[in-house]
Amino acid sequence: MDRLTRTIEILETLIAFPTISTDSNQACVEWILNYLEPLGAKCLVTSDTPGKANIFATIGPDVEGGLILSGHLDVVPVAGQKWSSKPFVLREEAGFLYGRGTCDMKGFIAACLTLAPEFAAADLARPVHFAFTYDEETGCAGARVLVDEMVKAGWRPSAAIIGEPSSMRIIEGHKGCCEYTVEFTGVEGHSSLPDLGVNALEYASKYVSELMRLRHELPARAPVGSRFDPYYSTVQVCMLNSGIAHNVIPNKASVGWEMRPVQKSDLDYVRSEIAKFAANVLLPEMQAKSPEAGIEETFSSEVVGLEPESESIAAALVRHLTGGNEMDVVSFGTEAGLFQMAGVSAVICGPGSIEQAHKPDEFVSREQLSACLDMLSRVAGSLSK
Repeated sequence: MDRLTRTIEILETLIAFPTISTDSNQACVEWILNYLEPLGAKCLVTSDTPGKANIFATIGPDVEGGLILSGHLDVVPVAGQKWSSKPFVLREEAGFLYGRGTCDMKGFIAACLTLAPEFAAADLARPVHFAFTYDEETGCAGARVLVDEMVKAGWRPSAAIIGEPSSMRIIEGHKGCCEYTVEFTGVEGHSSLPDLGVNALEYASKYVSELMRLRHELPARAPVGSRFDPYYSTVQVCMLNSGIAHNVIPNKASVGWEMRPVQKSDLDYVRSEIAKFAANVLLPEMQAKSPEAGIEETFSSEVVGLEPESESIAAALVRHLTGGNEMDVVSFGTEAGLFQMAGVSAVICGPGSIEQAHKPDEFVSREQLSACLDMLSRVAGSLSK
Protein backbone atom coordinates (compact mmCIF):
# COMPACT_ATOMS: atom_id res chain seq x y z
CA MET A 1 0.00 0.00 0.00
CA ASP A 2 1.44 3.40 -0.93
CA ARG A 3 1.98 6.10 1.69
CA LEU A 4 -0.85 8.36 0.58
CA THR A 5 -3.44 5.57 0.59
CA ARG A 6 -2.31 4.52 4.07
CA THR A 7 -2.43 8.13 5.29
CA ILE A 8 -6.01 8.52 4.09
CA GLU A 9 -6.97 5.27 5.85
CA ILE A 10 -5.48 6.52 9.12
CA LEU A 11 -7.07 9.94 8.64
CA GLU A 12 -10.45 8.27 8.21
CA THR A 13 -9.95 6.53 11.55
CA LEU A 14 -8.83 9.68 13.33
CA ILE A 15 -11.72 11.74 11.98
CA ALA A 16 -14.17 9.16 13.32
CA PHE A 17 -13.08 10.08 16.86
CA PRO A 18 -15.11 13.24 17.68
CA THR A 19 -12.38 14.80 19.81
CA ILE A 20 -14.11 18.15 20.35
CA SER A 21 -12.22 20.11 22.99
CA THR A 22 -15.09 19.89 25.48
CA ASP A 23 -15.15 16.08 25.26
CA SER A 24 -12.82 13.20 26.02
CA ASN A 25 -10.06 12.22 23.60
CA GLN A 26 -9.32 8.95 25.40
CA ALA A 27 -10.51 6.60 22.65
CA CYS A 28 -8.35 8.37 20.06
CA VAL A 29 -5.33 8.32 22.39
CA GLU A 30 -5.73 4.58 23.00
CA TRP A 31 -5.92 3.89 19.26
CA ILE A 32 -2.70 5.82 18.64
CA LEU A 33 -0.92 4.07 21.52
CA ASN A 34 -1.98 0.69 20.15
CA TYR A 35 -0.53 1.76 16.80
CA LEU A 36 2.79 3.11 18.09
CA GLU A 37 3.72 0.76 20.92
CA PRO A 38 4.10 -2.36 18.72
CA LEU A 39 6.63 -0.37 16.69
CA GLY A 40 8.80 -0.06 19.78
CA ALA A 41 7.89 3.53 20.54
CA LYS A 42 8.45 4.63 24.12
CA CYS A 43 5.20 6.37 25.06
CA LEU A 44 4.68 8.88 27.84
CA VAL A 45 1.02 9.70 28.53
CA THR A 46 0.37 12.91 30.45
CA SER A 47 -2.71 14.78 31.63
CA ASP A 48 -4.09 17.15 34.23
CA THR A 49 -7.70 16.81 33.06
CA PRO A 50 -9.95 13.75 33.47
CA GLY A 51 -10.79 12.13 30.13
CA LYS A 52 -7.99 13.97 28.31
CA ALA A 53 -4.43 12.87 27.57
CA ASN A 54 -1.32 13.84 25.66
CA ILE A 55 1.03 11.41 23.97
CA PHE A 56 4.79 11.97 23.87
CA ALA A 57 6.13 8.99 21.93
CA THR A 58 9.75 8.41 20.98
CA ILE A 59 11.26 6.24 18.26
CA GLY A 60 15.03 5.94 18.18
CA PRO A 61 17.92 6.10 20.62
CA ASP A 62 17.75 7.55 24.12
CA VAL A 63 19.98 10.55 23.39
CA GLU A 64 19.60 14.30 23.34
CA GLY A 65 18.64 16.07 20.15
CA GLY A 66 16.29 14.79 17.54
CA LEU A 67 13.04 16.13 16.15
CA ILE A 68 9.55 16.64 17.54
CA LEU A 69 6.58 16.21 15.19
CA SER A 70 3.74 17.96 16.98
CA GLY A 71 0.00 18.14 16.46
CA HIS A 72 -3.14 18.60 18.54
CA LEU A 73 -5.83 15.94 18.71
CA ASP A 74 -8.73 18.20 19.65
CA VAL A 75 -11.05 19.83 17.12
CA VAL A 76 -13.55 22.68 17.30
CA PRO A 77 -17.31 22.02 17.57
CA VAL A 78 -19.62 21.45 14.60
CA ALA A 79 -22.84 22.55 16.32
CA GLY A 80 -24.74 25.14 14.31
CA GLN A 81 -22.66 24.62 11.17
CA LYS A 82 -24.18 23.47 7.87
CA TRP A 83 -22.13 20.55 6.58
CA SER A 84 -22.71 18.85 3.24
CA SER A 85 -21.98 15.46 4.85
CA LYS A 86 -21.40 13.98 8.28
CA PRO A 87 -18.48 15.91 9.81
CA PHE A 88 -16.98 12.89 11.56
CA VAL A 89 -17.13 10.62 8.52
CA LEU A 90 -14.34 11.20 6.01
CA ARG A 91 -15.63 12.04 2.53
CA GLU A 92 -13.51 12.38 -0.59
CA GLU A 93 -14.54 14.34 -3.64
CA ALA A 94 -12.40 15.55 -6.56
CA GLY A 95 -9.15 15.10 -4.65
CA PHE A 96 -10.36 16.84 -1.48
CA LEU A 97 -10.87 15.05 1.85
CA TYR A 98 -13.69 16.51 3.94
CA GLY A 99 -14.27 16.14 7.67
CA ARG A 100 -13.78 17.96 10.96
CA GLY A 101 -10.07 18.05 11.67
CA THR A 102 -8.85 17.04 8.22
CA CYS A 103 -6.59 20.10 7.98
CA ASP A 104 -6.65 21.23 11.63
CA MET A 105 -4.83 19.02 12.22
CA LYS A 106 -5.38 15.29 11.91
CA GLY A 107 -4.07 15.25 8.34
CA PHE A 108 -0.59 16.00 9.66
CA ILE A 109 -0.95 13.47 12.48
CA ALA A 110 -2.07 10.79 10.01
CA ALA A 111 0.99 11.49 7.85
CA CYS A 112 3.24 11.20 10.91
CA LEU A 113 1.72 7.87 11.86
CA THR A 114 2.11 6.60 8.29
CA LEU A 115 5.86 7.26 8.47
CA ALA A 116 6.27 5.83 11.98
CA PRO A 117 7.03 2.26 10.79
CA GLU A 118 9.74 3.64 8.49
CA PHE A 119 11.25 5.62 11.38
CA ALA A 120 11.21 2.46 13.51
CA ALA A 121 13.01 0.49 10.79
CA ALA A 122 15.67 3.15 10.20
CA ASP A 123 19.07 3.28 11.86
CA LEU A 124 18.46 6.55 13.65
CA ALA A 125 21.31 8.35 15.39
CA ARG A 126 18.86 10.81 16.95
CA PRO A 127 15.24 10.22 17.97
CA VAL A 128 11.94 11.18 16.40
CA HIS A 129 9.38 12.34 18.97
CA PHE A 130 5.62 12.50 18.39
CA ALA A 131 3.87 15.12 20.54
CA PHE A 132 0.08 14.83 20.28
CA THR A 133 -1.86 17.09 22.63
CA TYR A 134 -5.32 17.90 23.94
CA ASP A 135 -7.16 21.23 24.27
CA GLU A 136 -5.03 23.32 21.92
CA GLU A 137 -8.19 24.99 20.67
CA THR A 138 -9.07 26.22 24.16
CA GLY A 139 -5.74 27.62 25.28
CA CYS A 140 -3.03 24.99 24.68
CA ALA A 141 -3.67 23.41 28.09
CA GLY A 142 -2.42 19.99 27.01
CA ALA A 143 0.80 21.29 25.49
CA ARG A 144 1.68 23.10 28.72
CA VAL A 145 1.48 19.79 30.57
CA LEU A 146 3.33 17.87 27.86
CA VAL A 147 6.21 20.34 27.61
CA ASP A 148 6.62 20.41 31.40
CA GLU A 149 6.69 16.60 31.54
CA MET A 150 9.06 16.43 28.57
CA VAL A 151 11.52 18.65 30.42
CA LYS A 152 11.13 16.70 33.69
CA ALA A 153 11.75 13.42 31.84
CA GLY A 154 15.04 14.77 30.56
CA TRP A 155 14.23 14.84 26.86
CA ARG A 156 16.13 17.59 25.04
CA PRO A 157 15.02 17.65 21.40
CA SER A 158 16.79 20.08 19.09
CA ALA A 159 13.89 21.03 16.83
CA ALA A 160 10.13 20.82 16.47
CA ILE A 161 7.82 20.91 13.47
CA ILE A 162 4.29 21.90 14.45
CA GLY A 163 2.10 20.66 11.63
CA GLU A 164 -0.60 23.34 11.75
CA PRO A 165 -2.14 24.05 8.34
CA SER A 166 0.29 26.35 6.55
CA SER A 167 -0.11 25.07 2.97
CA MET A 168 3.31 23.51 3.60
CA ARG A 169 4.91 26.95 3.89
CA ILE A 170 7.60 27.36 6.53
CA ILE A 171 6.27 29.64 9.27
CA GLU A 172 8.93 31.02 11.60
CA GLY A 173 6.80 33.29 13.75
CA HIS A 174 3.28 33.98 14.98
CA LYS A 175 1.49 36.30 17.35
CA GLY A 176 0.55 35.32 20.85
CA CYS A 177 -3.08 34.59 21.74
CA CYS A 178 -4.28 35.89 25.11
CA GLU A 179 -7.85 35.63 26.39
CA TYR A 180 -9.48 37.14 29.46
CA THR A 181 -12.87 37.29 31.17
CA VAL A 182 -13.63 40.06 33.68
CA GLU A 183 -16.70 39.97 35.96
CA PHE A 184 -18.32 43.12 37.34
CA THR A 185 -20.50 42.91 40.46
CA GLY A 186 -22.87 45.78 41.17
CA VAL A 187 -26.10 46.32 43.09
CA GLU A 188 -29.42 45.71 41.36
CA GLY A 189 -32.43 47.95 41.72
CA HIS A 190 -35.29 49.66 39.96
CA SER A 191 -34.16 51.65 36.94
CA SER A 192 -36.14 54.67 38.12
CA LEU A 193 -33.84 54.97 41.15
CA PRO A 194 -30.34 54.76 39.64
CA ASP A 195 -28.58 56.35 42.63
CA LEU A 196 -29.59 53.38 44.81
CA GLY A 197 -27.89 50.83 42.57
CA VAL A 198 -24.51 50.12 41.03
CA ASN A 199 -24.91 49.43 37.33
CA ALA A 200 -22.46 46.62 36.56
CA LEU A 201 -23.10 46.99 32.82
CA GLU A 202 -22.26 50.68 32.93
CA TYR A 203 -18.86 50.01 34.49
CA ALA A 204 -18.21 47.09 32.17
CA SER A 205 -18.86 49.49 29.28
CA LYS A 206 -16.33 51.96 30.68
CA TYR A 207 -13.83 49.10 30.90
CA VAL A 208 -14.48 48.28 27.25
CA SER A 209 -14.03 51.92 26.27
CA GLU A 210 -10.63 51.97 27.95
CA LEU A 211 -9.63 48.82 26.09
CA MET A 212 -10.60 50.54 22.84
CA ARG A 213 -8.50 53.56 23.77
CA LEU A 214 -5.51 51.32 24.39
CA ARG A 215 -6.17 49.45 21.16
CA HIS A 216 -5.72 52.63 19.14
CA GLU A 217 -2.24 53.12 20.63
CA LEU A 218 -0.94 49.75 19.43
CA PRO A 219 -0.15 50.50 15.75
CA ALA A 220 2.37 53.15 16.82
CA ARG A 221 4.08 50.61 19.11
CA ALA A 222 4.66 48.04 16.34
CA PRO A 223 8.27 46.98 15.77
CA VAL A 224 9.92 48.43 12.68
CA GLY A 225 9.61 46.08 9.72
CA SER A 226 6.93 43.91 11.30
CA ARG A 227 5.77 41.26 8.79
CA PHE A 228 2.53 40.38 10.53
CA ASP A 229 -0.91 41.08 9.08
CA PRO A 230 -1.97 43.34 10.64
CA TYR A 231 1.54 44.49 11.49
CA TYR A 232 0.66 45.54 15.05
CA SER A 233 -0.75 43.92 18.18
CA THR A 234 -4.55 43.78 18.28
CA VAL A 235 -7.25 43.85 20.95
CA GLN A 236 -10.80 42.64 20.44
CA VAL A 237 -13.81 42.63 22.77
CA CYS A 238 -15.68 39.48 21.84
CA MET A 239 -18.21 38.98 24.65
CA LEU A 240 -20.39 41.31 26.73
CA ASN A 241 -23.13 39.75 28.86
CA SER A 242 -25.45 41.53 31.27
CA GLY A 243 -29.00 42.45 32.21
CA ILE A 244 -32.33 40.70 32.76
CA ALA A 245 -34.88 43.39 31.87
CA HIS A 246 -35.17 46.95 30.55
CA ASN A 247 -36.21 48.33 33.95
CA VAL A 248 -33.77 46.49 36.24
CA ILE A 249 -30.33 47.88 37.04
CA PRO A 250 -28.00 44.96 36.24
CA ASN A 251 -25.92 43.71 39.15
CA LYS A 252 -23.75 41.44 37.01
CA ALA A 253 -21.79 42.01 33.81
CA SER A 254 -19.11 40.01 32.08
CA VAL A 255 -16.57 41.16 29.48
CA GLY A 256 -14.61 38.69 27.36
CA TRP A 257 -11.67 40.10 25.43
CA GLU A 258 -8.57 38.89 23.67
CA MET A 259 -5.21 40.23 22.55
CA ARG A 260 -2.86 39.09 19.75
CA PRO A 261 0.51 40.61 20.67
CA VAL A 262 3.39 40.79 18.23
CA GLN A 263 5.74 41.46 21.14
CA LYS A 264 5.54 40.81 24.87
CA SER A 265 6.05 44.48 25.70
CA ASP A 266 2.66 45.28 24.10
CA LEU A 267 0.94 42.64 26.20
CA ASP A 268 2.61 43.90 29.38
CA TYR A 269 1.58 47.48 28.55
CA VAL A 270 -2.09 46.74 27.87
CA ARG A 271 -2.41 44.42 30.86
CA SER A 272 -0.81 46.96 33.18
CA GLU A 273 -2.85 49.93 31.93
CA ILE A 274 -6.23 48.18 32.00
CA ALA A 275 -5.51 46.77 35.46
CA LYS A 276 -4.64 50.24 36.80
CA PHE A 277 -7.79 51.70 35.23
CA ALA A 278 -9.96 49.05 36.84
CA ALA A 279 -8.30 49.32 40.25
CA ASN A 280 -7.76 53.09 40.46
CA VAL A 281 -10.75 54.49 38.56
CA LEU A 282 -13.64 52.06 38.19
CA LEU A 283 -13.48 50.16 41.48
CA PRO A 284 -13.36 53.27 43.72
CA GLU A 285 -16.37 54.73 41.87
CA MET A 286 -18.31 51.49 42.29
CA GLN A 287 -17.43 50.99 45.95
CA ALA A 288 -18.21 54.62 46.77
CA LYS A 289 -21.81 53.63 46.06
CA SER A 290 -21.60 50.20 47.68
CA PRO A 291 -18.75 48.26 49.32
CA GLU A 292 -20.33 45.10 47.88
CA ALA A 293 -19.35 46.11 44.35
CA GLY A 294 -16.33 44.50 42.78
CA ILE A 295 -14.28 43.63 39.70
CA GLU A 296 -12.66 40.23 39.26
CA GLU A 297 -10.77 38.56 36.43
CA THR A 298 -12.25 35.05 36.35
CA PHE A 299 -10.45 33.57 33.34
CA SER A 300 -7.14 34.11 31.64
CA SER A 301 -5.25 32.15 29.03
CA GLU A 302 -1.99 33.40 27.61
CA VAL A 303 -0.48 31.45 24.71
CA VAL A 304 2.95 32.81 23.94
CA GLY A 305 3.93 33.76 20.43
CA LEU A 306 6.61 32.14 18.30
CA GLU A 307 9.49 34.55 17.87
CA PRO A 308 11.57 34.30 14.66
CA GLU A 309 15.09 33.07 15.40
CA SER A 310 18.14 34.49 13.66
CA GLU A 311 19.81 31.05 13.63
CA SER A 312 16.91 28.60 13.62
CA ILE A 313 17.81 24.90 13.73
CA ALA A 314 14.20 24.00 12.95
CA ALA A 315 13.95 26.35 9.96
CA ALA A 316 17.23 25.06 8.51
CA LEU A 317 16.03 21.48 8.90
CA VAL A 318 12.65 22.11 7.25
CA ARG A 319 14.27 24.02 4.41
CA HIS A 320 16.39 20.92 3.85
CA LEU A 321 13.39 18.58 4.09
CA THR A 322 11.14 20.59 1.76
CA GLY A 323 13.61 22.29 -0.54
CA GLY A 324 11.94 25.62 0.25
CA ASN A 325 13.76 28.78 1.22
CA GLU A 326 11.05 31.35 1.92
CA MET A 327 9.76 31.79 5.45
CA ASP A 328 6.73 33.68 6.66
CA VAL A 329 4.83 34.71 9.79
CA VAL A 330 1.13 34.32 10.64
CA SER A 331 -1.33 35.94 13.02
CA PHE A 332 -2.99 32.81 14.40
CA GLY A 333 -1.59 31.09 17.49
CA THR A 334 -0.13 27.60 17.96
CA GLU A 335 1.73 25.53 20.53
CA ALA A 336 5.08 26.34 18.90
CA GLY A 337 6.00 29.09 21.36
CA LEU A 338 5.71 26.68 24.30
CA PHE A 339 8.34 24.41 22.75
CA GLN A 340 10.51 27.44 22.00
CA MET A 341 10.29 28.54 25.65
CA ALA A 342 11.55 25.08 26.63
CA GLY A 343 14.64 25.58 24.49
CA VAL A 344 13.45 23.72 21.41
CA SER A 345 13.84 25.50 18.07
CA ALA A 346 10.41 25.44 16.41
CA VAL A 347 8.69 26.19 13.12
CA ILE A 348 5.24 25.53 11.67
CA CYS A 349 4.82 23.51 8.48
CA GLY A 350 1.79 21.39 7.72
CA PRO A 351 -0.77 20.40 5.09
CA GLY A 352 -3.94 22.33 4.36
CA SER A 353 -4.90 25.97 4.65
CA ILE A 354 -5.87 27.82 7.81
CA GLU A 355 -8.66 29.33 5.69
CA GLN A 356 -10.42 25.95 5.85
CA ALA A 357 -10.02 25.48 9.60
CA HIS A 358 -13.04 25.79 11.91
CA LYS A 359 -15.46 26.01 8.98
CA PRO A 360 -18.15 23.61 7.79
CA ASP A 361 -16.90 21.26 5.08
CA GLU A 362 -13.32 21.57 6.35
CA PHE A 363 -10.96 19.80 3.96
CA VAL A 364 -7.39 18.93 3.07
CA SER A 365 -6.31 17.99 -0.44
CA ARG A 366 -4.50 14.86 -1.58
CA GLU A 367 -1.86 17.16 -3.03
CA GLN A 368 -1.16 18.77 0.35
CA LEU A 369 -0.97 15.40 2.10
CA SER A 370 1.45 14.17 -0.56
CA ALA A 371 3.68 17.19 -0.03
CA CYS A 372 3.64 16.56 3.72
CA LEU A 373 4.56 12.91 3.21
CA ASP A 374 7.44 13.95 0.95
CA MET A 375 8.78 16.16 3.74
CA LEU A 376 8.39 13.53 6.45
CA SER A 377 9.89 10.79 4.29
CA ARG A 378 13.22 12.65 4.45
CA VAL A 379 13.22 12.91 8.25
CA ALA A 380 14.78 9.49 8.85
CA GLY A 381 17.68 10.28 6.54
CA SER A 382 18.36 13.56 8.31
CA LEU A 383 18.49 11.80 11.70
CA SER A 384 20.38 8.66 10.64
CA LYS A 385 24.05 7.84 11.00
